[in-house]
Amino acid sequence: MKIILENLTKTFYNKKNNTAVHAVDHLNVEIPDGKLIGLLGPSGCGKSTTLYLISGLQTPTEGHVIFDNNDVTKLGADKRGIGLVFQDYALYPHMSVIQNIMFPLINLKYPKKEAYQRAVEVAKLVQLQDYLDRKPNELSGGQQQRVAIARALAKKPNVLLLDEPLSNLDARLRLKTREEIKRIQKETGVTTIFVTHDQEEAMSISDCIILMKDGVMQQMDEPQNVYDDPCNLFVAKFLGTPPINVFEGKIENNKVYIGDEAIMDFNCEDKKVYVGIRPEAFIIDDNGCLTLNMKSVEIMGRDCSILTTHPNSLNETIRCIISSDNFSYGKDSIKFNLKTKKVLIFDYETEERIYAYGK
Repeated sequence: MKIILENLTKTFYNKKNNTAVHAVDHLNVEIPDGKLIGLLGPSGCGKSTTLYLISGLQTPTEGHVIFDNNDVTKLGADKRGIGLVFQDYALYPHMSVIQNIMFPLINLKYPKKEAYQRAVEVAKLVQLQDYLDRKPNELSGGQQQRVAIARALAKKPNVLLLDEPLSNLDARLRLKTREEIKRIQKETGVTTIFVTHDQEEAMSISDCIILMKDGVMQQMDEPQNVYDDPCNLFVAKFLGTPPINVFEGKIENNKVYIGDEAIMDFNCEDKKVYVGIRPEAFIIDDNGCLTLNMKSVEIMGRDCSILTTHPNSLNETIRCIISSDNFSYGKDSIKFNLKTKKVLIFDYETEERIYAYGK
């Protein structure tokens, strides 16, 4: 099922102070058939509202929701052929696993034998066939989440919608369960939209991510492309662990400067800019182009994180990730060269990405 959102807008009005908030603001996007899409952004960016508009749980103020060639904007959630999984699972505590999975099928008047066979089928898909008679309180959090997914898949939806499905799990279960979601999506081929504020989750399992801010889509692409080629400073800062290092800089005579040091050639008119440098961009070199003040070092096995400062940095601490092999320090400052593909330039006023002439 391909999903097209046309000019999709949801406005909430506050009658007390007569103000309007655009939770989703003229969103235009095409979600391809059979892909897992990560809908990503900070709290309040509009990602869950977008999911509810797609599901039919909320009605848009403007715009359209189209499934394949069918406009479903005015259809209720029960008429859209969707499966919806919330972060709280919403399992019935008095029912067994198999009863929970069968529940939507019984409501749809499936014959009991057929409903049972279908429930067993999806239980096997989510690897819960050995737990059919257990109650939800006898399951781990990850198992409960898989019951909720199985219940959503039981009625063979065209679209699977997941709203922060891993937020109630501990770190170990989050990792395992997101791998399970990826596996299940690949096996079923169902178009899936996965809402999360966790960039690592979105980047690890999504075929494509949509990054939102203040109800507006900032960028949509494959996760690695968004990381490598962010369209603005917000996107660059949101993606990446550790986060990108940001400096105030300038372009003069086709060179990028941080302070008095020219760090790279860059064919562009003279202007004030932000310079973003990914932590993995740094190369220790006594004749390097950028001098940073030493703070401390964190050894992380294979890699080492050098913590530094610079008067032009917007980050309190600049992290430089390098190999830990034969690294030693004892100086107050250290010089680096830079991998230029990991250095990103942004307009100081608009914060939009700037490319060198000819890019």
